[in-house]
This record gives sequence, C-alpha cells and structure tokens, in this order.
Amino acid sequence: MTQKGFTLIELLVVTSIILIISSIILSDYHVGQRQFALQRAVHQLAQDLRQAEEMSMSAKSYNCPTGYKMKGYGINLPVGNDYYWLKARCESIGAPGTYSDHVVGESIKLEKGVKILGAVPANIFFYPPDPEIDLGAAATAQITLCSEIDITQTKTVSINKTGLINVE
Repeated sequence: MTQKGFTLIELLVVTSIILIISSIILSDYHVGQRQFALQRAVHQLAQDLRQAEEMSMSAKSYNCPTGYKMKGYGINLPVGNDYYWLKARCESIGAPGTYSDHVVGESIKLEKGVKILGAVPANIFFYPPDPEIDLGAAATAQITLCSEIDITQTKTVSINKTGLINVE
C-alpha cells in the first residue's frame, strides 16, 4: 500500500521559495514608497511656490508692522530640515530695500522621510505688479529634496527670473 503526500523536505523547499520571493517584493516596495514620497514632496513644493506667486500677484494683503508696507510673498527653505515656511515680505517705508519677513501660517511639512538637501538661494520672493522674482544675486534658484534614508535619491525644483518653475 502506497501513501500519497508531501515529504518534509518538499514542504521546506516550497516555503523557502515563497519567503525569498516575498522578501524581494517587500524590499522593492519600500524603495518605491520612498521614491513616491519624494515625488509627492517635490510637486507639493512647486505648488506652494506657485501659491506664493499667486498670492503676490493678486496683491493679497498682509498686516505689516507700522512703518512698513507690503512688498510680496515667498518661501523660506531651511536646508537640512523637513519643513519650509510661506512668508510675507514687508518693506520699510523710510528705508526702501530694508525688509521684515513674517511667517504666514504654520510651517509646511514635507512628506515623511524627505528633507531639503540644498536650496540656493534659501529665500524666494515674488513681487507685484509685474512678475518680479527675488532670487538674491542668483539667476536661477535650485531646491534639492532628498530621501532621509538614501540622500542619493534626489529631486530638484528650479525657478528662473521669469518665474518658470521646473521639476526635474
């Protein structure tokens, strides 16, 4: 009389194959998840830059301190952090070219696991009525975001003097 069934070795081989395939799939899943978070963060930053530009062009008012008038809106990007600020820029009435920047609302958090690797310049402001972009002395601004786990995974947002925002 013969009995039908699987041997212990056959079951162990099949289980081992399933475990190996599962570990490969899960490791790729986490890498893909980090890349997707980085992609979402860079698009959110580009959208917030456009929001600051729109607020400035629409002459959205801000209650500047006494002796200052509204100049425009922009973004402050502290390198090495996982957040940035939307800021209003007020200009001194008595000393043109002297600015006082004020945070508008709460800091804006990047996606979990993403940080600002580099930002040149660290402040980008938009001034009405003609679109004027303040990039300091730079001709273009480069903002690089990276994964906190693997800083070689990066995405860049660039802005030129005409206001063109490009995600690379």
